[in-house]
Amino acid sequence: MADSNEMIINLVVLGKAQTGKSAAGNSLLGSTDFESRFCPSSVTTCCSLGRSGRILGLIRRNGCESALRVRVLDTPSYPHSALSKEQVRDTVRAALARHFGEEGLHLALLVLRADLPLRPDESDDTVQLIQELLGPTWKDFTAVLLTHADKAEEAGYSEETYLHSASSTLLSLLSSVQHKYIFLDNHNSIIKEQRNMVLRKLLNFIQKNNYQVLLKHSKD
Repeated sequence: MADSNEMIINLVVLGKAQTGKSAAGNSLLGSTDFESRFCPSSVTTCCSLGRSGRILGLIRRNGCESALRVRVLDTPSYPHSALSKEQVRDTVRAALARHFGEEGLHLALLVLRADLPLRPDESDDTVQLIQELLGPTWKDFTAVLLTHADKAEEAGYSEETYLHSASSTLLSLLSSVQHKYIFLDNHNSIIKEQRNMVLRKLLNFIQKNNYQVLLKHSKD
């Protein structure tokens, strides 16, 4: 947390290559901090921290409007086309400690594509990484971002009908994280109102978790 008129939320995005992970980070920040493009191999090879400016109109504390700042840690894909699973895990773990060790992590965002079915082996890979990074309470600190939601919408699916038709693997994953999920369009720049709607949902998840954080280290 910053001063009484400002709140900081710390987020990390995790997921496979070409899920729109870096683009999702940019959408949350309202910026183009992270490289995001189509590529037949994994684009992101190291962790990178992006910071938003002051965002007004989303939160009130003690009867007064407070500014929100968002910090997002972008990470290499998992599995990766050039790095081993151990290298990705160790790289992300070190970056989490470096950037969020003092204030802690509010949410890990598992990025999945809404326009592709989730296979059990893919779910196992990503869940294993999150468990290794966050520990036994990972479910309380993980939400799912379903990107390319615009393609699902173009195919005639609302959020309700999409979830009704979703694979048992995805539904089981969403259930395990207490149904903390957000559908996200994958346009290069979402409009301010859409971004604020996504941030409100994330703030609601964090509030329901009593603003707890993970990975916070003692200064002693």
